[in-house]
Amino acid sequence: MIRYELPGKRALVTGGASGIGLAVVRRLAGAGCRVAVNHLPGDPRGVEVVAALQAEGLDVLAAPGNVGDAADGPRMVEAAIAALGGLDYLVNNAGTPGTTTQIPPAALDRITEALWQTVLEVNLLGVFRCARAAAAALQAAGGAVVNVASIAGQDAAGSSLAYGATKAGVINMTKNLARALAPAARVNAVAPGAVDSTWMVQWTEERRAASAEKALLKRRCTPEDIAETIVFLLAGAPMVTGQTLTVDGGLTLEAR
Repeated sequence: MIRYELPGKRALVTGGASGIGLAVVRRLAGAGCRVAVNHLPGDPRGVEVVAALQAEGLDVLAAPGNVGDAADGPRMVEAAIAALGGLDYLVNNAGTPGTTTQIPPAALDRITEALWQTVLEVNLLGVFRCARAAAAALQAAGGAVVNVASIAGQDAAGSSLAYGATKAGVINMTKNLARALAPAARVNAVAPGAVDSTWMVQWTEERRAASAEKALLKRRCTPEDIAETIVFLLAGAPMVTGQTLTVDGGLTLEAR
């Protein structure tokens, strides 16, 4: 594991109160970075997580806001930048499957307008809104963005057809955001595979075991696995931009 020293750096992590987001917050703050932890307004888990991290001596602050809301998402970003005094790193991690059970590709009748609206607003438009709101601060700092996509945006089925489409959009948008923020700031993405994390979609133990067995490395990813790659793309990799790095233990290679 690479150890970065990041005192003086400032970061905003959306969806930072659990799973991959929380692992990123811990990794950045543990390296001396000051981190704004985004969570949904009124979510007691977010308040509790921020308080616990502060009790551990980490330099974090709460950044409540709904990235899926056209007004609240940018407001949250602007407030976080003001509180941090600038921004070096943005991690667009917040996302939703919009469903608690996997929807097979053939079940088109279950892909409702409401599902499309939910996943588009959070997974795709939320990434764009946050990046746009943070662009000037990131360019001023010579910073970096990492968007969290998914292997569902490449060729895996994912939780639903709609979810996969939004993550494919994130991969494409990452390239164009890299063009938009260059040369001052970099933009990349990670595409996680099966991750053992708090998530709305219910997985049976059989499905978990099957996904581990299919992966070349014979295990599922942890949030820490993904966080390590995200921090590398933020703090290292100075000549990498517009790229999506798959982090799945070889799951998609075996599936082919």
